[in-house]
Amino acid sequence: MKLRYPLLVLAAATSMLAPLAVLAQAYPVKTVRVIVPWPPGGANDVVARIVAQRMTEQFGQQVIVENRGGASGTIGSDLVAKGTADGYTVMVHSATHVANPHLYKKLPYDTLRDFIGATPLAVQVGMLVVHPSLPVKTVKEFVALGKARPGQVVYGSSGSGSFVHLAMALLNAMTDTKMIHVPFKGGGPATIALASGEIQAMTATIGSLIPHIESKRVRPVGVTSGQRVKQYPDVPAVAEGVPGYEFVAWIGAFVAAGTPRPIVDKLNAEFRKALEHPDTARILGAQTLDPLPMSPEQFGKLLKVDYDKYEKLIRISGAKLD
Repeated sequence: MKLRYPLLVLAAATSMLAPLAVLAQAYPVKTVRVIVPWPPGGANDVVARIVAQRMTEQFGQQVIVENRGGASGTIGSDLVAKGTADGYTVMVHSATHVANPHLYKKLPYDTLRDFIGATPLAVQVGMLVVHPSLPVKTVKEFVALGKARPGQVVYGSSGSGSFVHLAMALLNAMTDTKMIHVPFKGGGPATIALASGEIQAMTATIGSLIPHIESKRVRPVGVTSGQRVKQYPDVPAVAEGVPGYEFVAWIGAFVAAGTPRPIVDKLNAEFRKALEHPDTARILGAQTLDPLPMSPEQFGKLLKVDYDKYEKLIRISGAKLD
C-alpha cells in the first residue's frame, strides 16, 4: 500500500505532461508573430526577417515580422511580456534588452523574470564610421579631433542604451572625450542621418552600414571587436588605436515567461536549424552577424552575466537616457 500514492502521483504527473508533448508536436498550427521592438532597417530587423523566412519554410506556417519600435525596445518588449505565453508571439531583441533596466528608473516588466530566452541568433560587431566631411581616417585621429573640439562632434545611435549608443559611450569614457549624443528611433533612421550629414559619427552594427560603406556615404574607421573581422580585413580594430577597447553583443529570440517548455525547446530546435542552413549562415555572415545558437539554459546564463555587465558598463561610461 505504501507504493500506491507515489505511483498515483507519477501517473498524474505523466498525464499532465502528455498534453504538453502533444501541443509541442502540433505547434505551430497558425501564424507565428515575431515582434522586433525596433524600426525597420537595423540589425535586429535584418536578422529577424532572414530567420523568419527560413522558419516559414520549416514550419509550413507563416512566420511574420512586426516592427514595434520606440523607447529603446521597451514598447515592443512590454507587448510580448504581457502577451499570451503560447509560443505564437516571439521577440527578437538585442542585448539592449538587458541594458534597459539600468537606464530606466522603472520598466513595465521584469527583464529577467518575464521572458524566456529561446536562443541567441547572431553576434553583433560594430563599426565606427564617420561622415566623409569629418577630417579623420583613423581611430587616433577621431579621438584627437574629439579632444580638440569638446562638445562639437555629434554622434548618433539607435536609441539611448542601445548597442550603438553604449559602444560609443564606452569609447568616449576610455579616451576622455566629450561628444554630443543624438538618439534616433532605431538603427535605420540613425544610419540615414549619418549618410546625409545630419550627424558626424556613429558606431553601428556593420550589417546596417554596408550599403552606405559601398556607396562611400560613410567612411569606416574601426571595428569594435578585439580583432579585425574577415569581412573587412583592411579596417583596423578600434583597439589598435585605443588599447583594451572591445564591444560586441548579440541578437536573441525570446518568448513570454510561462511558455510551455516543450514549445520553447521546439523553437530552439527550429531556430538552430534555420541558423545552420548554409544560405542563412552565408547571408548573416556576409553582414558580420555570424550565427550564435545556444540552448535555453546557456542563453539564460548569458543573460544574467550580461545583465550585470551592462549595469557596470552604464555606470562606468556615464551613459544615460537623454
